[in-house]
This record gives sequence, structure tokens and C-alpha cells, in this order.
Amino acid sequence: MRVLIAAGGTAGHINPALAIADKTVNVFPGSKILFVGTPNGMEAKLVKKAGYDFHGIKMAGIQRHLSITNIKRNAQALYYYAAAFPQVKKLIEDFKPDICVGTGGYVCGAVLREAARMGIKTVTHESNSYPGITTKLLSKTADKVFVFSEDTLKHLKHHEKCVITGNPLRNNIPLEEKNSARKRLGLPEGFTVLSLGGSLGANRINSAVAELMVWEQSAGGINHIHSYGGNGKDTFGELLDENKVDKKSDRLILKEYIDNMYTCMCAADLIVSRAGSMTLTEITAIGRPSILVPYPNATENHQYYNAKTLEDAQAAILREDKDLDGKWLIQTVSGLYKDTVKLEEMGIRARQLAKTNAADVILSEMLDLVKV
Repeated sequence: MRVLIAAGGTAGHINPALAIADKTVNVFPGSKILFVGTPNGMEAKLVKKAGYDFHGIKMAGIQRHLSITNIKRNAQALYYYAAAFPQVKKLIEDFKPDICVGTGGYVCGAVLREAARMGIKTVTHESNSYPGITTKLLSKTADKVFVFSEDTLKHLKHHEKCVITGNPLRNNIPLEEKNSARKRLGLPEGFTVLSLGGSLGANRINSAVAELMVWEQSAGGINHIHSYGGNGKDTFGELLDENKVDKKSDRLILKEYIDNMYTCMCAADLIVSRAGSMTLTEITAIGRPSILVPYPNATENHQYYNAKTLEDAQAAILREDKDLDGKWLIQTVSGLYKDTVKLEEMGIRARQLAKTNAADVILSEMLDLVKV
């Protein structure tokens, strides 16, 4: 099978695309996969690292805030978009895909629209509860629309094309017993909190977490793993000093970036995090209760809708970034710490939301379209 995949921009777009590619070549080893994205985007690096062929096409996003600078940027974006179609047409003619897959990003719309015009089967995947503009537009022409959750359907018209798949992960998450994971991390036994501010960090989360650690060390017997992100590299230590947190405690793990995320998630009793689609996919796959603080500047506020999906299922507690502070976080975490029944029920409900066979379902739907 020959598959053309358009993806880019964020990990929430790229990782599902890579998971679909991995599943395709695992089931059909002779398959040919070609990725399309922007030449300087995150996708170029990640796709090549994964060992897949990549073709770059210049594209740019539309700026919604009007200013002289953004008007110029939007004019350039429209130029790139118009110029992309002949490039895409030639690429499709040369590669001759059986199907085109889009998972989001600037190039996605141009590739799937041109492929559909040329009579090639197209499918698109939406990783968030609130679909982006590209997904809404492509849902009119795509043969299938794969969506993150039932909540996504509330914002789409063509339900007859939609299949609820969840988000595909590249690898099955190695589930590990909590104490075993803690031992692997060098932590003693005890209630464990994992907090994440994203790869760049989040000032409000870092500040609230520093205050939470004061309560944790006062209560005793509580572990905390925290990723303060690149922006917190110079400031988080100062926050701990201001709050008189013992940074040398054997119950603390402090990192700029966590590179063993699954182990940390398995070790945790509670996760405090942003609400990116792939993070929530991992949280539900492992089955952990969470406190979700959506990134307030996410496009179309999609992280809020992601978090709302879990909150409505009573699997998470949602707190908007503007309302987060140390006092609230201490009150909420201490309440869950004492209410083990509620904590366990939240974890069970999170696990019930997981769709661990997403890649299999997507590939099966793709095969139905191309009749391989």
C-alpha cells in the first residue's frame, strides 16, 4: 500500500501520523510511506528520525490578530497556499498514493483537497475534542474523519463520515505497578504527584507547584516529580528557595524535561498537567486521575475542550490557568490525598476513556476505502 501523509506543526499532529505509518508498515511490510510537511517545522526532524521519507512544502498559518505585520504575514501565507497546489499535484502524480492521510498542520488542507480533487481516497484525523478549522473544512470532502472523542462530533456536521478512534500511540505504553515504577526512579514508597508544565514550562503551574511542595514536605511521606520546562530553568529554583522547599529531599525529582514519561506516569497517583491531546491519551491509557490546567493560548482554546471531556467523565478536575494558584492546588491535592476512594474512581474512569486500539481501527477503515 502506498500512503501519503500530511502532518505538521505540533506533536499532537505528528505523533498520530507516525503511529498510523508504523501500524501500516507493521501490517504491510512492503508499504511505501511518504510524509509531507513544512521544511523547517518539527515534522521534518521527527519524521526523518523515525526513518520515513519526507517532502517539504513551504506553508504558513493565518494570523487572526490584525496588525500591519500580520497582514503582511497573511498575504505571504496565502501566496504559499496558492503556490502549494501545483507542487502537491506533481507530488501526488509522482508518488501515486492509494490513500492520503491528514492529521493536521499547515500543509494538510492543500494536500487532502488536491488529492480528493484527483479522485484519491482521503482520510483526516482530529486529535482534539474541539476540531480545528482544517478538520472542519476537510470533513466536507474527506472520505472518513477519525476523531478523538464523542465530544468532537458536537462541532462537526458530517457525522456519517466520522469514526471515533481516539488518538493512536506509536508504541503500547508499558504499564508498570506503581511501587515498581517508583523504585525504578529511586523514589521511596508513598503517595506520588507528577506535575508537568509542557516542554517550555508554565509560570503559573511552576509557582503553584512550588507552594504545593511546601505542604507536601510538611505532611510528609509524599513524592513529587516535576518538569519545570525550559522557561522555568532559571526561575523554578528561586521559587523553591522563596518557599523554603528542601530541594535535596529524596522524595523530589526535578527536571527541565522528562524523558522517561511513561515510568513517571506509572509511578504517579495523581497528575497535574496541561491538556494537550497526546498527554491526555497517555493519561487515560495508564488510567490516572488528573488536575488539568489548559494552555490558555492554544488555538481555538482546544485544550480547554480536551480537559472538559475528562472532567465531564469525572476522570479529571479542570482549572483554568487564570484561576490557578498555590492555595487552590494545595486544597485540591490534599482533598484527593485524603479521599482515596474518589482518587481511585477517577483513575478507573480515566482508563474507561482510553482507546488503545486506535491505530488498528484507523488502518482497518483505510483498508476498507482502498480495498487492499
